[in-house]
Amino acid sequence: MDKLLIGLGIGLVVAIIVYIWQSISKHDIEKKGKDEVAKLKGLLADRMDIESAGVNKLKAENEELKKANENLRITNAALAQKPGRAEVQRLQIYQKAVDRLIINSPGFGAAWQSALKESEDEFEKIYSGTQAFWKKILPGRTNAKLIDKDNVVDEQ
Repeated sequence: MDKLLIGLGIGLVVAIIVYIWQSISKHDIEKKGKDEVAKLKGLLADRMDIESAGVNKLKAENEELKKANENLRITNAALAQKPGRAEVQRLQIYQKAVDRLIINSPGFGAAWQSALKESEDEFEKIYSGTQAFWKKILPGRTNAKLIDKDNVVDEQ
């Protein structure tokens, strides 16, 4: 029985040593885990602060751009209402149409250039004083058809 008690005592001592060793290992692992979690929480908090600042900056910039866009829209609408603006737009439309006709219609280019030169010469005569004063005020009648938006009107 003495041997049994000695064997039991040795086994109990070995079990206590293994238990203490495992307890110390477990404590070290838990400590490393807690340190890692704290480190990750700090990184997450830093990242959230940075992203929050970035989002706030983007929101402020977005609001500024919306205000600038609204100001530009109002300015554009005001400029479109200036006297003569509709005429300038209509002239641009006519110029594009003439350019397309010159490119797409053979023979139109030469006829157009001839008519344009004659009109420029007549205009120059009227405004240089070689023709009567009343020609400046009352333009001559033509048989040309005038386009008034979508309706074609004969001037007579």
